Amino acid sequence: MSGESTSTRGAATPARGADGAPRGGKRRLPSGPDSLLGILAKIILLGIVDAVAAYALFQLAVGEEWLVFAISLVVTVGINWIYLRKDGLPAKYLAPGVLFLLVFQVFVMFFSTYIAFTNYGDGHNSTKEDAISSIQLSALERVPDSPQYAATVVEDGDELLLLVTDPSGAVGLGGAEQPLEPVQSAQLDATGKAIGLDGYTTLQFGDILGRQGEVSSLVVPLTDNLDDGTLQTQDGSTAYVFKPRLTYDESADTFTHVGTGVVYSDSGEGTFRADAGSELGTGWKIHVGFENFAKAFGDDNLRGPLLQVVVWTFAFAFLSVITTFGLGLFLAIAFNRADLKGKRFYRILMILPYAFPAFLSGLVWSGLMNAEFGFINNAILGGANLPWLTDPILSKVSVLLVNLWLGYPYMFLVCTGALQSLPAEAEEAARMDGASAWMIFRAIKLPLLLVSLAPLLISSFAFNFNNFNVIYMLTGGGPRFSDTTFDIGHTDILITMVYKVAFGTGAGRDYGLASALAIIIFIVVGVISAISFRKTKALEEIN
Repeated sequence: MSGESTSTRGAATPARGADGAPRGGKRRLPSGPDSLLGILAKIILLGIVDAVAAYALFQLAVGEEWLVFAISLVVTVGINWIYLRKDGLPAKYLAPGVLFLLVFQVFVMFFSTYIAFTNYGDGHNSTKEDAISSIQLSALERVPDSPQYAATVVEDGDELLLLVTDPSGAVGLGGAEQPLEPVQSAQLDATGKAIGLDGYTTLQFGDILGRQGEVSSLVVPLTDNLDDGTLQTQDGSTAYVFKPRLTYDESADTFTHVGTGVVYSDSGEGTFRADAGSELGTGWKIHVGFENFAKAFGDDNLRGPLLQVVVWTFAFAFLSVITTFGLGLFLAIAFNRADLKGKRFYRILMILPYAFPAFLSGLVWSGLMNAEFGFINNAILGGANLPWLTDPILSKVSVLLVNLWLGYPYMFLVCTGALQSLPAEAEEAARMDGASAWMIFRAIKLPLLLVSLAPLLISSFAFNFNNFNVIYMLTGGGPRFSDTTFDIGHTDILITMVYKVAFGTGAGRDYGLASALAIIIFIVVGVISAISFRKTKALEEIN
């Protein structure tokens, strides 16, 4: 004790200053969010965020999107308040996750719900004012024997304009958003044609060829009223007068066909319609209530294919879970034997399909199953011509087989982990009582496995219910149904059907109907998951 005490007393204690730091030693720079480096990093990161927010707010103000402007301003101020104050550490960690949750989940859900109650889609994607302008532009026709204008294409920033010289020698300048206005200081060539203007860049012949689409689509109004005519050019050197075959009467809110005299009035359904029932192609977005939901189940063009797609979706999800779980569990039991040599190598081979992206695997299998030159028909089946992807029945079998190949490694992994966590005493006791291997599996292993795997099976069902990649990349949803104008096929599930309704061909893009179908999918999956999780509570008694 005395030696220990002496040693302790003899130890040199470093002298410390008033701030607690050792005298004569190197003073460390404080670290952390409130240190100098932390404050500098905070200022730089917040500066970047504020710069992006300022640009976004400016664009929203220019576009008069005041609601989004107000929300963005509040969020920007909130972010600065959270990260500039010293306290509130939990909020600094939670703020990014909550923000992304609101933007990518909550906002998307509310926006999809809003779209589901509108007619938003092809021909109905903007306001009534935009629809009127679009109809006027699309109805333009060249005026017979119209005067020829000598034209020069000039550029102001990213905007193209026409510098034109009329037959009398008067020079004017106009663009898509700027009606033709006279100019006095244009540069003229020997023939009197205007070829340049100070402050504008003249496009040369090669530039016009490279931007032919922009030049030919440029429409320059002669006045503020499109019914007075417009100028258009195809070659960038000569422009002609075009007038609409449909004239718009603002006071009556009608379009009248110049040639036939047919009058199109507001139908109340987002279109201009004639008394005979014909409609103009361009409409506008309006609220339609539950019309999209009624269309999903009441339209003869959609009801039959939708019913078949719903049945196949449930069958595909259920069979995918059963087959992948069955094969994964079988392989897990087979490779879980303690006396099996090289099982690590075999397990690596088993999970290889899990390492490839599903969309890429779908494309590879699509080539392997090609009826004419696919490897399966030509090499494995000796030149057979089986329509793996074009027959209604075989295409469904192909989808299930490919999804089995993609899905069993996941089930193999989770089953292997669950098997290794089972108590060995229960199996040993059963063997001593004379139980067979099948009895041990059915009465002991499987019930215990389901306790931990049942939630994973439910989530796997929900995943396969919306398994877009394997369907779309393998068959594209085909072969297509013959009794509908929608691009819907025998292997389509609800999610691929929604994608085709929203972005596909056939009856046109209908975002309102697609959003309504997405809400139906959400409700179905939610109800099934809730019921399934409730039923799995009975498995807790096994523990």
